[in-house]
Amino acid sequence: MLNTYDRDGVTVAELDRGPVNALDLELLGALTAAFDRADSPVVPTGAGRTFSADVDLRRIVEEPDSYVAEFLAALARAFLAVFTHPRPTVAAINGHAIAGGCLFALCCDTRVMSTGTIGLTELAVGVPFPRSALEIVRQPLGPASGRMVLRADTVERDEALRLGVVDEITEPAVLLDRAVALASQLGSYPAAVYAATKRDLQQPALQAVSAGDDAAVTAAWSSPQTRQRLAGHLAALAGKPTTRTRA
Repeated sequence: MLNTYDRDGVTVAELDRGPVNALDLELLGALTAAFDRADSPVVPTGAGRTFSADVDLRRIVEEPDSYVAEFLAALARAFLAVFTHPRPTVAAINGHAIAGGCLFALCCDTRVMSTGTIGLTELAVGVPFPRSALEIVRQPLGPASGRMVLRADTVERDEALRLGVVDEITEPAVLLDRAVALASQLGSYPAAVYAATKRDLQQPALQAVSAGDDAAVTAAWSSPQTRQRLAGHLAALAGKPTTRTRA
C-alpha cells in the first residue's frame, strides 16, 4: 500500500495501491503516519505508471455515510501532514496526478513531473473541495488556483510547468534521481531555519483551515445525489450503463 525506504538520506514514500494508487482511508492513514514519523526530507511518488489518479470513488459510493465522514477527516489529516512536514518535500510525479492525487502533490514544497496529466477535476465529478484542500491549493498556485479549480480539467506536463503547477519537468528514467537530489539539496539548509520559514509562509493557509467547518462538505459527499453522480462517473469510465445507488 505504501512503500517507504531511505535513499541517500531522503525518505522515498511510494504509493502502491492497485492500478492507479487511488486514495482510500487506509492509504491516507499510512501516508499520515509516514510523514509524521519521518525526520528527513521526503519524496512521495507512485508505483507503476501513475502518481495517484484521485480518491477511491467506488468506496465513496459503496460504503456507508460513516466511512465518508471518516475518509474526509483522514484526507484533511493527510494533506496537513504533508503540507506541514518540517523538512523538504518533493513530489516525484511519475504519471497521472488527478483530483486528490493532484492535491497530494500540491501539498509538497516542490513538484517534479515526468509524464501523464495533472489537474483538479473535483467540480467535473460533482464533489465540493474540503476547506483544507482549497487553502493548500492557494499556497503554491496563487493566481492559477482559480483556473485549475474552476476549469476542472487536466493538463500535460509542459502546460503544468507554464502554469506553475509543477516546478520542473524531466524524463521518466531520471525522475526519482532528480527529485531525491533536489530534496537532498533543500535538506542541506539549516533544518530549524527551513522549518520556521516554511511555517511562516503557511500561516495564512493554516489559519484559514482552522477557522473553517467542513460539515457541509461532508454532508454533500454523503448525499444520495452525489453518490448517484459518482456512480455515473464510474460507469462512464468503465463503459457501462449507470446503475442506481442506494439512497
